[in-house]
Amino acid sequence: MADPDGEIAATKAAAQEGIPYILSTASSTSIENVAKANGEGGQRWYQLYWPSRKHDDITISLLRRAKTAGYTALFVTLDTYTVGWRPSDMDNGYNPFMRADRIGVELGMTDPVFRQQFKGRHGVEVDDHLDVAATEWMRTVFPGTSKGWDDIKFLQEHWDGPIVLKGIQTISDAQSAVAAGVQGIVVSNHGGRQQDGGNSSLGMLPHIVDAVGDKLAIFFDSGIQSGADIVKALALGADCVLVGRPYVYGLALGGEKGVAHVLKSLIGELEMTLHLSGVPSVMKADLNRSLLVREDDLFEGVKGIGIH
Repeated sequence: MADPDGEIAATKAAAQEGIPYILSTASSTSIENVAKANGEGGQRWYQLYWPSRKHDDITISLLRRAKTAGYTALFVTLDTYTVGWRPSDMDNGYNPFMRADRIGVELGMTDPVFRQQFKGRHGVEVDDHLDVAATEWMRTVFPGTSKGWDDIKFLQEHWDGPIVLKGIQTISDAQSAVAAGVQGIVVSNHGGRQQDGGNSSLGMLPHIVDAVGDKLAIFFDSGIQSGADIVKALALGADCVLVGRPYVYGLALGGEKGVAHVLKSLIGELEMTLHLSGVPSVMKADLNRSLLVREDDLFEGVKGIGIH
């Protein structure tokens, strides 16, 4: 939607800057073509939008394709088994997953299991009936029902590598993730696009870190738009942050070079923020909560401030 090169431009820029790239199931480029563009030296992870259990064969196919193409970690989206109430999309009458332009549905249009099943149902190839195929794929990856903790075992049986659960917003769910034996979680509210009035991810981050931070890797997502944002999230205990909207803005303005510029700017501002704060590194011994203060705490007990 932002640029004709889409994921190809973004994954090339990420590889160029030495940053891992996460390919969403809601992609406009196939698993294999993104891997080719990312290159042998690129670090790429796969983000699964998990079909219902009646479509386990399709899930297995997606995981096999990702593993074969060199994706080393599996991120599992927990909070988008159905698309949230998004007024701006409804105002514009726009759903990118229901059009015959392959935007957001290419992983389905190129999946051998889905293609075979579609031909069996309709007697024609996916490419001959893209509008119907896109709608059916959307219903496959947004099934409208969530999974349970026991279902994680299925993924562990079919994925040889780290599994990270994306969309954790409570201490109890974080603890359940530990009990399920996954390697990481993403503290995320999906950029505030799924549930109005939900907890802020940054507000929940330190509580989740205190509860399970020594038991698995903790990623932070939702709201990273500057180097200073990265510093705050790392200081609160995150091991890594994910960047969403900013790189898409860069993609829209300048394609691959635009994405690279955004990534360079984030890294530059991260380094400058550390320098100006007197922090020598992003290691937890140097960057931690001792460096943070809430503005309200600075003026606690002060009734008014005047300037003479």
